[in-house]
Amino acid sequence: MQLLRSHTPEVRFQVAESSEEAIALAGHAGAIFVWNSNRKTINQIISGAPNAKWLHIRYAGLDHVMSPELAAHPITITNGRGVFSQSLGEFVLAAMLYFAKDIPRLRRAQAARKWDPFDVLEISKQTMGIVGYGDIGRACGSRAKAMGMRVLALRRRPELSRRDPNVDRSYGWDGRKEMLAESDYVVCAAPLTPETQGMFGEAEFAAMKQSGIIINVGRGPVIDEPAMIRALESGRIRGAGLDVVAVEPLPAESPLWGMENVLLSPHCADHTADWHRDAMAFFLSQLDRFRDGQPLENLVDKERGY
Repeated sequence: MQLLRSHTPEVRFQVAESSEEAIALAGHAGAIFVWNSNRKTINQIISGAPNAKWLHIRYAGLDHVMSPELAAHPITITNGRGVFSQSLGEFVLAAMLYFAKDIPRLRRAQAARKWDPFDVLEISKQTMGIVGYGDIGRACGSRAKAMGMRVLALRRRPELSRRDPNVDRSYGWDGRKEMLAESDYVVCAAPLTPETQGMFGEAEFAAMKQSGIIINVGRGPVIDEPAMIRALESGRIRGAGLDVVAVEPLPAESPLWGMENVLLSPHCADHTADWHRDAMAFFLSQLDRFRDGQPLENLVDKERGY
């Protein structure tokens, strides 16, 4: 609260400590900043906020807050897209190197005090395919390109990437099997919408290289998890690096816990020491624009849900 007031002392801030308090305060709000909430509460807040012109949501992914009611509301919505992308791009690099250099084998040999030389892969000679080339996808692609990799992008409008210096080739959904067949690492960075839920399934895993690695830093339910588990268990693909899963926290009975060919992160790849401050700093920059009548960044397309 001190940061808010010191940044913009002429703006009156009211901080709600509960959903009930947020709903009660909504009637006085000209703008609303959602740090943590859900569909039901947000719908109640905006229905009782006749003067609110702008709703900023801290997260990049909006699947747990978007609703038909919110999509139909005239309020302008922005999100935290881009605030956390750099760290997610770094996680993708870490996951690729984890498999390329076979870190598990190195650790096993070290634990056994065994000198066990073997051949490793050079990622500069490999290809990254990115499913969902938004801000997170671009963060992954720029890092892959800096490492000398070939980068392919799969997106709804592939023409938007054709002049991107970090993309060697872009594909629409109908070209997914061609892209997957060329990729050594497939990075899933797509948002979760009704259209993308479960879109990466049996056919997509069948199209991947047997040596391929799937890396998910988008949303867990975009991947058909049972299909992924079957692909991993059968050796249809080599491995997976997962920052997100279909159900979080991952249930104790999930076979993913015990798979040696899976690198698991508990949805914290973007939890840097400064991630809360970074999210607040972006909101404050948006607040300056809103107050000054300037265009806001990260406008959400309510129909698409991101």
